[in-house]
Amino acid sequence: MKEEILILDFGSQYTQLIARRIRELNVFSEIYPYNYPLSEIKKKNPKGIVLSGGPSSVLDEDSPMVDTEIYNLGIPILGVCYGLQLIVFQNGGKVEKAERREYGKAQMLIQYDSPLTKNVSNSSQVWMSHGDYIKSLPEKYQMFAQTENSPFCAIQNLAKKIFGLQFHPEVAHTIEGIQILKNFVFDICGCSGDWNTTSFIDESINNIKNEVGNNKVLCALSGGVDSSVLALLLHKAIGDKLICMHIDTGLMRKGESDYVVNTFRSRFNINLDYINASKIFLERLANVVDPEKKRKIIGATFIEVFESESSKYGKIDYLAQGTLYPDVIESVSVRGPSVTIKSHHNVGGLPEKMNMKLIEPFKYLFKDEVRKIGKELGLPDDLIQRHPFPGPGLAVRIIGEITEERLAILREADAIFIDEIKKAGIYNDIWQAFAVLLPVQSVGVMGDERTYELTIALRAVTSVDGMTADWAKIDYEILGKISNRIINDIKGVNRVVYDISSKPPATIEWE
Repeated sequence: MKEEILILDFGSQYTQLIARRIRELNVFSEIYPYNYPLSEIKKKNPKGIVLSGGPSSVLDEDSPMVDTEIYNLGIPILGVCYGLQLIVFQNGGKVEKAERREYGKAQMLIQYDSPLTKNVSNSSQVWMSHGDYIKSLPEKYQMFAQTENSPFCAIQNLAKKIFGLQFHPEVAHTIEGIQILKNFVFDICGCSGDWNTTSFIDESINNIKNEVGNNKVLCALSGGVDSSVLALLLHKAIGDKLICMHIDTGLMRKGESDYVVNTFRSRFNINLDYINASKIFLERLANVVDPEKKRKIIGATFIEVFESESSKYGKIDYLAQGTLYPDVIESVSVRGPSVTIKSHHNVGGLPEKMNMKLIEPFKYLFKDEVRKIGKELGLPDDLIQRHPFPGPGLAVRIIGEITEERLAILREADAIFIDEIKKAGIYNDIWQAFAVLLPVQSVGVMGDERTYELTIALRAVTSVDGMTADWAKIDYEILGKISNRIINDIKGVNRVVYDISSKPPATIEWE
């Protein structure tokens, strides 16, 4: 049984970052809702528990709480921000509303020794984000660090190995945050740090072999990083029992389907079935402009084609999907019902329709972790480093109606954009770059003639896992070259704009 740190999520924007930081220490960490049953925690028997931050106040009537028995399990606990206040509140201390919210950098001064701050400077910069403060501590708890505005910045109950921090150790602004997490994970929880891509591959191959046996597994291979790494992992585990299917929806990037088919058939000898279904997809998308409707039509049509084509193989018991952790996190609210920002193409759908058991080896992994696994499995760098591509394809990068003509324009613009950032040597510095075709026509002048043509928006972002993103600061000369090529080479476009929005508040994709 692998060792892990269990994170209970109270809705902090930084919860995923805690998981990432712990995994960077080669210790597996998993996020669960704050109300994850105590019985399940006991079954998992994690090496440690982190109580995340969150937007609530423990003083509110409906504030999220944990079962207080969690403090008696004998498992080390680290409370972060809201998690600290919860520990104090549930164990008999006092929490009060602060006169003003404390947000930003602060200087932590260590007053007493603690295993949590071993090898941490006596004065260290930390990042605060809270609206309540600790008035008094529970019995047998001790303060060991302060800031100017937080007299109980860090607390501990050494006998129970329960610790609390008013600041966020997981963010870059907390200068020695990684050392604090190291101390918790290794010295306090006793983890060995033996979780890595090699151990994940070995464990996954064994699990897949044991589960699948002599049955067949069907995998939709789009050619993106996730499905490509998944196909290689499955092929390594079950060989010819894997059937990969590449469905050309007509919404692919330039040369995409040819590249996928050639790579996997020739280089990896994978059993790959190519289906050109572009006609049916484009027919059903005719005159549709609503983005969520587009996604639903594409999803339903994909299932229909997938189901129809897979029937020729006889009974197939298993379906493999390259679902990632952010897909799961964004699609399932940890705090109860939430607004759907946009439908995810991976999470849900096929199993209910096709009566297959799901295999999702990556559902607890982030994108960069999947890339590391792909590299170890021998996937070529040009495929490993490919930017993410949405399941609905170019349909959600054409704002408004989808036609053959518009798809052709967008394909060329996108190909030029990617070609130029590769030539400039910045492709791998960008998380995702793509072109968007806008339903906007504007006046231009070409060859002394007035034009009234379309607009292309360029979108490029930097990110670690796609959960948050900032717009990429591409050099103006590179952007100018891209714009000139698009306008000169593509008939029907006379204007190019650059998107400088971050996520949040914007999403990475436009639809």
